[in-house]
Amino acid sequence: MLISRTARIRSTFFFLLLGVGSLALAPLSGQESPVVEAPVAEVTSPTDTATPADKTPDQAMPAANAAHEPSTAEHSDPENSAEEHSAGEHHDPGEMGSQLPLWTVIPFVALLLCIAILPLVAEHWWHHNSNKAIVAGALGVIVAVYMLWVWGDAGRHDLEHKVKEYVSFIILLGALYVISGGIYIRGSLSGTPLANTALIALGTLLASFIGTTGASVLLIRPLLRANKSRRAKSHIVIFFIFLVSNCGGLLTPLGDPPLFLGFLAGVPFLWTLQNLWMHWLVVNILLLVIFNVWDQVMLSREEKARAGSQLEEALVHEPVAIEGKLNFLLLAGVVATIYCSGQFGWPYGIQEVLMVVLSLAAYFTTPASNRTANQFTFGPIIEVAVLFIGIFVTMAPALQILNAWGQGNRPDLGPFALSEPWHFFWATGILSSFLDNAPTYLTLAATACGMSGVDTSSGAGGYMLAFIEKGPEAAAILAAISCGAVFMGANTYIGNGPNFMVKAIAEENGVRMPSFFGYMAYSGVVLIPVFVVVTLIFFRG
Repeated sequence: MLISRTARIRSTFFFLLLGVGSLALAPLSGQESPVVEAPVAEVTSPTDTATPADKTPDQAMPAANAAHEPSTAEHSDPENSAEEHSAGEHHDPGEMGSQLPLWTVIPFVALLLCIAILPLVAEHWWHHNSNKAIVAGALGVIVAVYMLWVWGDAGRHDLEHKVKEYVSFIILLGALYVISGGIYIRGSLSGTPLANTALIALGTLLASFIGTTGASVLLIRPLLRANKSRRAKSHIVIFFIFLVSNCGGLLTPLGDPPLFLGFLAGVPFLWTLQNLWMHWLVVNILLLVIFNVWDQVMLSREEKARAGSQLEEALVHEPVAIEGKLNFLLLAGVVATIYCSGQFGWPYGIQEVLMVVLSLAAYFTTPASNRTANQFTFGPIIEVAVLFIGIFVTMAPALQILNAWGQGNRPDLGPFALSEPWHFFWATGILSSFLDNAPTYLTLAATACGMSGVDTSSGAGGYMLAFIEKGPEAAAILAAISCGAVFMGANTYIGNGPNFMVKAIAEENGVRMPSFFGYMAYSGVVLIPVFVVVTLIFFRG
């Protein structure tokens, strides 16, 4: 079957995006990579691997250190900081978070509100990715111009980090999306509650080993086909996001970007598996049981509301076969690339170029019939790309302010009062619901390190290990931060990259998904009580 002209345009646009991103990385490939850098004023990319030596230990120490007390002489009023800096001056990045005015978070909040409200009030206009790009670009430009104009080299440096994070992020998601999209599971499973639960459970397990994005893209379409005869199925996709796109990815650093970032900063590869498997088991078993009961109730309602036996119709299925098996090898190549990049300290850019190569190999070696059968289009990944470039840029001031506040350098916001594991679990989780969970993880983890006297600028690859070795209390705090980032990324559509992608794929397949706030209602009813249970079992001891 010939690919339509629109599909060709979209595929060309997508691969141009990947190619431009890779070329943009070329000048950086010879530089030392700053992934394990966790300075006060910046959050680093999960693909970087070295720490600059120009940060002093004092810059990484938080308010909890009694020897460090911010004075009014050191920290000017953040609301007036813009007036104190002339355009183009060079400033220490360490000053930025303490002096950024609070209004600089407005573009980020505005973008979140656009994502939440515009689908409700301007659905047709918002449906076009070009209009999403206009909104995200306009708000991003406001922040970028301010950072460059007021903060000079420091602002440019921070924006450069955000662009590098974004390029790494979208290339990884794009690679997993393209490769998984070429794997076609022929036939269908039964759309019964038991079969749905089993398929989601499989995805939950796979998420820790091929990533939440890879597992989501691989299994969302077979799940939708299995339930094509069902009328009420948005709840199935929502629980899929809860489990496969988020909570399932806790067991290894390959599962979710925050854990991979921790691995690069010194957390042993098997630490999450050895220390967090009980957390993973409790959360996912509870969610699978809730889903099974919920799905049975919804199917029973359909039985009563529609003529004929809905259960018999849901039981209809065809023999299952897998086409595009070569793509499993390419998927393993992506996983191996990520692992080797962190394990061997590759310069920034090599990982991204290799993933582009794997994406191109998958796209040109996979039969087009596989993608056609999957109803594969580039629309969902383009939607993620245009929205998240705006999110990555506009969230820069918010992360800087949060980091400075955690270090005790924002007296206008009051004291930073996190100390217990459950504090870190909920703080990381709430922030991960609205900020990207990877930089949120790094910000809270770096703050916790400083509170324990661990110097985060002491060298590449080890400060998180030094933190863990402080004892059980430190390990409990890291466990809380890890669980909060991974689990509570499921609270909103923007908490984790795959969430929006799965939503877009479901909508392309005719599933009417809830709005931004409608989805949050589901997470409030289902997830928050589960997280309370997790708190009582693991983080209040």
